[in-house]
Amino acid sequence: MMRLKRWLREAVWLVLIAAAIIWGMDWLRSPQLPADLAQQPLTALHGEVNLATLSQDKPLLVYVWATWCGVCKLTTPTVAALSQSGTQVVSVALRSGNDLRVATWLEKKGLQGPAVNDENGAVSQGWDISVTPTFIVLQQGKVVSTTTGWSSSWGLKLRLWWTEKFS
Repeated sequence: MMRLKRWLREAVWLVLIAAAIIWGMDWLRSPQLPADLAQQPLTALHGEVNLATLSQDKPLLVYVWATWCGVCKLTTPTVAALSQSGTQVVSVALRSGNDLRVATWLEKKGLQGPAVNDENGAVSQGWDISVTPTFIVLQQGKVVSTTTGWSSSWGLKLRLWWTEKFS
């Protein structure tokens, strides 16, 4: 019994330390997004995108990725599954080639929703994004959450659920 208590206490400490490290890394790498991010006009592959309008009724996941990003190869299937199950996703392709290349890549990966081709990096520079992938959750035109690097399906689902219930 004593051994189990000790093991549980050490497991709790380990989880707390890991959570603090993850939170700290997110804080250090988080972009300094402009206050009017959702109001900025974006040109997608198939028309204009208004983030404020898209995030009005339910959370919107903005996924900033790149074809050359190794971690994005791991996170894109997760985001594609979310988009296919009804989650609103706007993807921003950072310096990933011309529109045809980005559209082909998106179709191959099954990522649905509006896609912005940030071919020269102007959007990501304006948003102060220097790490791919970056995930931004918007609700009613406001940034609720950001995270960078690898994120699990459960991590993204939890962020979206939390936003919908408590924002």
